[in-house]
Amino acid sequence: MSAEALLNVTGLTAGYGPVEVLHGLDFTVAEGEIVVILGANGAGKTTTMRSVSGMIPRHGTVDFAGTHISGSKPDAILRAGISQVPQGRGTFTDLSVEDNLMAGAYSVKSGVEEDLDRWYGVFPRLAERRDQKAGSLSGGEQQMLAVARAMMSRPKLLLCDEPSLGLAPLITKELFRVLGSLREEHGMSLLIVEQNAGMALALADRAYVLETGSIVATGTGDELLADDTIKEAYLGVVS
Repeated sequence: MSAEALLNVTGLTAGYGPVEVLHGLDFTVAEGEIVVILGANGAGKTTTMRSVSGMIPRHGTVDFAGTHISGSKPDAILRAGISQVPQGRGTFTDLSVEDNLMAGAYSVKSGVEEDLDRWYGVFPRLAERRDQKAGSLSGGEQQMLAVARAMMSRPKLLLCDEPSLGLAPLITKELFRVLGSLREEHGMSLLIVEQNAGMALALADRAYVLETGSIVATGTGDELLADDTIKEAYLGVVS
């Protein structure tokens, strides 16, 4: 890759109790790159994201922006510049939209009002509902809130775990448009776990295919979209 590696993961293993889910994963995300991880349910996609963000114990090497973060706790990883949009959105349903966004900015020392204005501009529906409880929003609006809240910490890398889960197709299309704009307009790097393979690969610079905790294929988004095996397994297209 011509761009410098922002995230470099080698030999990543992780699991829950005695059960090992990930078996020595190697992957990278370059500066300004969108990387997608595909895989069926149970392949280890969410475990991979939780491992990178320090939410579960892991072994192997995780380097971010030239710093070794393998042993770092989630708050330190957040301060280093990695923010996550978790599966299921993780919004604070009893807090207002604006309070959710302010919670995302807890590690930011100044300029928070400017950041609020920026993300309200990206997500106008959140601006219209800033005083509503997050739990009263639609699923699509809650996902937008989850993305905006993650961006309030000013990350260098945004992790998105199944962003389209439970969303209508039109809302999913709009969400992916916004995710693409984060890179184009804000220089953001993204690591996205997604089951909507067609839309994810259309957005991705590169992608990895995960199967039972191991990477079984990798390539550019276009290469994997053109791969008959990938199309049959993940796009429902039979050659």
